[in-house]
Amino acid sequence: MTRKLLSWEALLLFILIVVVLINVSLSPFYLGLNNQINLFQLSIEKIIVALAMTLIIINAEIDLSVASVMGLSACLLAYLYSQGQPFWLALVASLLVGALAGAFNGFWIAYVGLPSLVVTLAGLIGYRGVASILLEDESIGNFPDWFEALGQQGLVGPVPFGLLLFFVGVVIVWVVLQRSAYGRTLYVIGNSANVARYSGVNVRRVKMSLFIISGVVSALAGILIAARLGAVRGSTAVGFELDIITMVLLGGVSIFGGSGTLTGVVLSILIILNIRNGLSLVNISGNTQTGVIGLLLILSVLIPNWLQSVQTRWSRDHQAQAQAKGG
Repeated sequence: MTRKLLSWEALLLFILIVVVLINVSLSPFYLGLNNQINLFQLSIEKIIVALAMTLIIINAEIDLSVASVMGLSACLLAYLYSQGQPFWLALVASLLVGALAGAFNGFWIAYVGLPSLVVTLAGLIGYRGVASILLEDESIGNFPDWFEALGQQGLVGPVPFGLLLFFVGVVIVWVVLQRSAYGRTLYVIGNSANVARYSGVNVRRVKMSLFIISGVVSALAGILIAARLGAVRGSTAVGFELDIITMVLLGGVSIFGGSGTLTGVVLSILIILNIRNGLSLVNISGNTQTGVIGLLLILSVLIPNWLQSVQTRWSRDHQAQAQAKGG
C-alpha cells in the first residue's frame, strides 16, 4: 500500500512539473510573484476546505454540503451586519451556523446511520435554500475596511491571510494524520468501522467530530469569501464542492476510505490550481475549466481502481504460477 501511494505521488509530481512547464511556455508572466499569489488567492477557500475533506474521505465518508455551508455562512454574515448587528457578533454567528450544520449532518450519519452521501446531498440543497432566503436576489457588502483588507491585501508582504491560514492548516492536518492517535483512528475506521468498534473505538463520536470540523472549516472559508469579494449573494460558492472533492480524490485518497496521504492532496491541489491558471492565461472560459476539473474527478476515481484491479490480477496470476511450479 505504501509503495502504491508513493508511486501515485510520484506520478502527481511528474504531472505537476509538466503543467508548470506548459504554463511557463504559455505566458512570460506565469512565474511572476503576483501571478503565483493570485493562483492561490482565487481558490484559497476551496483548498482550505479540501484539507477538512481529506479527513472526511479517509474516514470513508463524504460531505457534499461544504460549498452550501460556505455560502450560508457568508450570507448570514452579510445579513446580520446589514441589519445593524455588531460585526463581531455576525462573525461568531457565521462560525456557529457552520458548527450546527456539521453537527446536524453528523447526527444523522453517526447516530442514525444514514449514508453521508444522502445526508450531505440534502444539506447541499437545504443550506443553499436558507442562504437564498436570507439575501433573496440581493448582493450585500459594505463590510468594515479592515475585514475586506484581510481578504484582498497581503498580510505578510504580498502573502494574504487566507494563504497563511492554508499553510497552518497543512501543518495541522499533517500532524493529525501522521503523529496522532486520532489520525490513526481515522484510517482504521475508513478501512473497517466494525473492526474499529471491536477495538474499542467510539466510531460515532469520531464521525460526529469530523462533520463538526468540516462545518466549522467551511464556515470559516465562507467568511474568507466575503472578505475577498467584498460582497455576497445567495449563490456564493455554488459548485465549489466539485473542485474540493477532485483535489482530494486526485491526491490518491480512496473514495472507499482507509488510505491516502496529505502529500498527495497538496500535489493535487497544486496541479488543479496550475491547470486553472494556465487555462485562464489562454483565455479559456470558466465553464470549460469546470469541465476539465470534472474530467479530472472521473479519472481520479477510475484510474486508481483500474490500477488496483490490474495489481490484484497480476498478484493472482503470479501466485497461480508459483503454485503450479511448486506442484
